[in-house]
Amino acid sequence: MRVRTPWPEWAATGLGRAEDIAGICAFHASDDAAFLTGQAINVDGGVTIQAPFALASPLPCIADCGAGSRGQGMSRGIVITGAGSGIGRAAARAFLAAGWRVALIGRREAKLIETAGDSPALILRCDVTDPAAVDAAFARIATEWGHLDVLFNNAGLSLKGAPIDEIPVADWLDLSAVNITGMFLTARAAFGMMRRQSPQGGRIINNGSISAAVPRPGTAPYTMSKHAVTGLTRTLGLDGRAFNIACGQIDIGNAATDMVAAMPKGVPQADGSLKAEPVMDVRLVAEAVLHMARLPLDVSMPFMTIMARDMPFLGRG
Repeated sequence: MRVRTPWPEWAATGLGRAEDIAGICAFHASDDAAFLTGQAINVDGGVTIQAPFALASPLPCIADCGAGSRGQGMSRGIVITGAGSGIGRAAARAFLAAGWRVALIGRREAKLIETAGDSPALILRCDVTDPAAVDAAFARIATEWGHLDVLFNNAGLSLKGAPIDEIPVADWLDLSAVNITGMFLTARAAFGMMRRQSPQGGRIINNGSISAAVPRPGTAPYTMSKHAVTGLTRTLGLDGRAFNIACGQIDIGNAATDMVAAMPKGVPQADGSLKAEPVMDVRLVAEAVLHMARLPLDVSMPFMTIMARDMPFLGRG
């Protein structure tokens, strides 16, 4: 990609190559972040994005060149769990398009291959509820890459809504194994690798949910599990400081994936009614995760909420 910019000196700054600069601006120049002002950068293909206003003090360590944790010009690496579908697949493709090394973790190898397409993504069939399998996957990453920059701790599942006494215990155990134990195991493995690698450090991004703050009717298992994720995020954000590890959480509402296919048709509301809800393009979630991943390690974004604007969250219940 060639970028025509009135500031050629950008390419010579610590911010990285011109194409990297264009990439880090893309999220902020979207309609959802149109608050940025400044000169326009014209990218081949007809896309116009806005450059940050304060050029005189270029932002450090946020280009995809790897300045966030290692030397300039080194490709950064991310592990994405639940990468075979939905948000995980969208995030994987966004990071691959941005030039990252991407490791795809999931139970179904065929789905991971579909996500990877013709890319050089590292495919790791792994059940995140299995401690030995998780340790083996991260050992493979350490062997293949030698360094890990980011974990997107994304794998999760939900259940059909019902009062708690109607939910089979076996269903709760299946859900908690993925949404809680799986989150713990993959965060544990990534944290250990980031702590012991050189240079030390990295970033963990946990996939929370709107339900980490407020529940939907009949969702006790899912809501409980997402509150547990919030506890994990806060604790890792605290414990990681000593090892240059940042941890944040993205709470997502109504991203258009198979998991929320029923939303536009009508779902139960707190007042007992059945109403259709809006959804948003899952690619916007992927861009948000990419934005979080690009932050320098001395900057923390503990929580980000991204949602379809008119879904019932503010005022839910």
